[in-house]
Amino acid sequence: MAVHKAGRKTARVAAAVAAAALIGVAASACGPDEDKGSGKVAEKPAPPADSGALAGVPASVKGGVITVGDPKAKHTVKLYEDPRCPICKKFEETGAQALVKPVADGKVKLEYTIASFLDKNLGGSGSVNAAGALRASVDAGKFPQYHAEVFAAQPEEENDDAFTPAYLLKVADKVKGLRGAAFDKAVNKGTYKKWVDEAMKAFTDDGMQGTPTVVIDGEKSSGNALYDQEAFAKELKAAGIS
Repeated sequence: MAVHKAGRKTARVAAAVAAAALIGVAASACGPDEDKGSGKVAEKPAPPADSGALAGVPASVKGGVITVGDPKAKHTVKLYEDPRCPICKKFEETGAQALVKPVADGKVKLEYTIASFLDKNLGGSGSVNAAGALRASVDAGKFPQYHAEVFAAQPEEENDDAFTPAYLLKVADKVKGLRGAAFDKAVNKGTYKKWVDEAMKAFTDDGMQGTPTVVIDGEKSSGNALYDQEAFAKELKAAGIS
């Protein structure tokens, strides 16, 4: 499966490109145009249209994991992502869309573990900033929508440290009802830094070595279908999810 390895920068880039090439997926980021650190958010590309379908779905936090969906759902899909990972963005735009209806229908709950190892690999603090902002969006009841906007707002170049607090607040402007005193303070002050560390520990403790990693009812996806919505839907159906 295409992954981002938590190793040295040159080795990570080479491994990601090679792994992606095996399944015909470009590993380079394809986010919106924006000036690094400027706070300017490009209008395109927008998140997939289906992202709004999860607006009414509950989200909660336990330990370093954010859960979206009915806690009593029969199926569990675990998602391991880093906000700066362009291959995660590719998954969110394609395969992940096959999860929207099952989650909205209460059949599946999603457990997100938001990693931040790319800051260490590439320099900067964009992953940590974005992970903390995503945690803050749970308190505001807007995690699914903001999660979609954050990945849509990835910079063109993966090594651009674009996820500054100012930029993340501009991204939040795209989610109605998200901005407010509590959310803005959490983003600007890094309120959830300890939680971000806890989430990274959860990522490591689960034995994860790269992103995106998807685990369906305890079975790790082979990755061959992650970047095609129809193909991933078939993989989910084989696991009893439709």
